[in-house]
Amino acid sequence: METTTTLLGDYEYEAVNPAGNKVHIDMRDPGEKTGQSPTELLLSALSGCASVDLVQMLKKRKRTVNGLKVTAEGTRRDEHPRAFTHIKLHFVLDSPDASQEEFEKLGHLAAGKYCSVAGTLNSEIDHEFTINR
Repeated sequence: METTTTLLGDYEYEAVNPAGNKVHIDMRDPGEKTGQSPTELLLSALSGCASVDLVQMLKKRKRTVNGLKVTAEGTRRDEHPRAFTHIKLHFVLDSPDASQEEFEKLGHLAAGKYCSVAGTLNSEIDHEFTINR
C-alpha cells in the first residue's frame, strides 16, 4: 500500500494513492480551511475503518443498518510531538433490530480488534530521506 503526498502551498498538500484518488490536506487556521489536517484525517480514518467493520458484522448477523454515525474526539498533548493521548469514538446506530448489547459487543470488536487503523496506532515507523537537487 502506498500514497504520495505533494506540497501545494505553505499549508496545503495533496495525498494521492496509486488509483489516483486524492485527499486535500490543509494546515491553515480553522476559518481558512478547505480540507482536514493530518490529525483530523487520522480520526476520520479510525472512525471510517471501525465503521466499515461494524456495519459488515451487523449485516452478517442479518441486522438492518439504516445509518451509522461516528464522532471521533481526540485529546492531544500540549508539547511536541502533539500526539493523541486519548481518542473517544461515539457510535450512533440507526437500526430497528440490533440490541444494545450486540451493538456494544460488535462495536468493541470492530474498533479494538479488527480495525487496522486502530492497530496501526501502536506501530513502529521508519524514516528515509532523499534530496533532489
